[in-house]
Amino acid sequence: MVTVDVAAARGKQGSSRVSEEGAGWDGQQIGTFEALRPNRKSFTWLNPRTLWRSRNEILAGLFGDPSAEVRRRWVASQRENGADPDFRITREVGQDFSFLVIGDTGEGDASQYAVVPGLLKLGADTSFAVIASDVIYPTGAASDYCDKFFRPLKDYDAPIYAIPGNHDWYDGLGGFMRVFCGSKPLQVQREGFRLSPAGLRGLLWKKPEAIDEPALEEAWKLRGRPSQQAVQPAPYWVLDLGRLLVVGIDTGIRGTLDREQGEWLRHVSADPRPKILLTGKPIYVCDDYKPCPIEGGGTVDEIVTAPEHNYLAAIGGDVHNYQRFPVKVGDRVIQYLVAGGGGAFMHATHTIPRVTRVPEDAFKCYPLRGDSLSFYSLLYSRRLRMKWLYLTPDQGLALMSERVGNTPPRDMTEPVPITSRMKWAARILGAWPFPLSLPVGRFFHRWISELSDWDTPPFFKSFLHLSVAGDELHIRCFAATGCLAQELNPPLEDEIKIPLPAV
Repeated sequence: MVTVDVAAARGKQGSSRVSEEGAGWDGQQIGTFEALRPNRKSFTWLNPRTLWRSRNEILAGLFGDPSAEVRRRWVASQRENGADPDFRITREVGQDFSFLVIGDTGEGDASQYAVVPGLLKLGADTSFAVIASDVIYPTGAASDYCDKFFRPLKDYDAPIYAIPGNHDWYDGLGGFMRVFCGSKPLQVQREGFRLSPAGLRGLLWKKPEAIDEPALEEAWKLRGRPSQQAVQPAPYWVLDLGRLLVVGIDTGIRGTLDREQGEWLRHVSADPRPKILLTGKPIYVCDDYKPCPIEGGGTVDEIVTAPEHNYLAAIGGDVHNYQRFPVKVGDRVIQYLVAGGGGAFMHATHTIPRVTRVPEDAFKCYPLRGDSLSFYSLLYSRRLRMKWLYLTPDQGLALMSERVGNTPPRDMTEPVPITSRMKWAARILGAWPFPLSLPVGRFFHRWISELSDWDTPPFFKSFLHLSVAGDELHIRCFAATGCLAQELNPPLEDEIKIPLPAV
């Protein structure tokens, strides 16, 4: 049985579920994160060069994803160099311990650095951290690690592990394997042109970038303390923490597992101890179910839901917000979380329909749907010079509660009548049904969110703090808005307490 103590969280500190101030709407003073940034250059997906460097995602969808074969070569190389056969990392953390999970971090701009002050404050006593998906944008290149990994996390005084996301794979995983596994680049396999999907893909495929070793050595010094050192055996691994196993899988570009990794996952999951899965692609997201197929048959979720494997939660990155689906499986509940709010542009939550996978009032997200709608209305009312498009936070809250039929997650200052103007603004922003059933919401989530990055608060970023104490696993989602008030007192947006089963 799982207990959710959000009421206690509200008593501890103001969050977006308590007030507009807690959401960062009234942040009168910008946070200290600006002083941490090495420069004021902003990462943007509007740059054609950025989009061209990220072309492998589209090519993999059109002509096939080669990451499984490349992964097998990386894994074989690691085994030849003496990696643990089970890719096991053993850490002595004691009976009670805590750690951080951050997803989709590496844009290297204000939205990433805004997460840092709260993360350092609440992570001061944690044993380690894990980055779950997309360590570096846009292509995972080693040359980007200084400002997008080492510099922002230089003061986190514990080891950091990671699982790659699709963007880390656009560089053939070369930067990721060099930084996290200490691996040298693979020898590039060159083939002559063939009139086939693979041959066409090879003509356009972005090749791995050469690694500037002296520059990387300088970057490493930013996290050079002995307490910060960690080397992981492969892009997928199992962290053995005694009372708990944390299993990290590599879902490549297209969100699948190759046969070898699937066999490994079944093997390590057979250990009866309680487990958490970390994955580059979430299994439940925006009310969609993506069980993650395994080459040769079966899915990752079949492994997660098997009662003998004792999984308590599955946490995925890739989508840049926070979501939680408490899914009843037999006589127990597994918590499926999206934790991709660690620094990249914000994927809208107002495009998430009324959920059907779990009861609507059991579903949690951050930012709240109403805050997401209000912020995007503010952004586009300014960009398009259309003042009528703007919706206040209360109006956004009222519209979204009417749309999904839930209890407003935050008390409004006064009742809000819903007008025709508000509905049309919500339609344009993908939050309200459009005539002819046009899929505006999906288009907005996938494309408009990506092209809407901004560098001023509120950012609606988030990270997870997980702890084991007594007989309980405690998962908390904390927000980072970029405002000083939320830096000093990071808002607690969601909280889950899960009893640790006896083994």
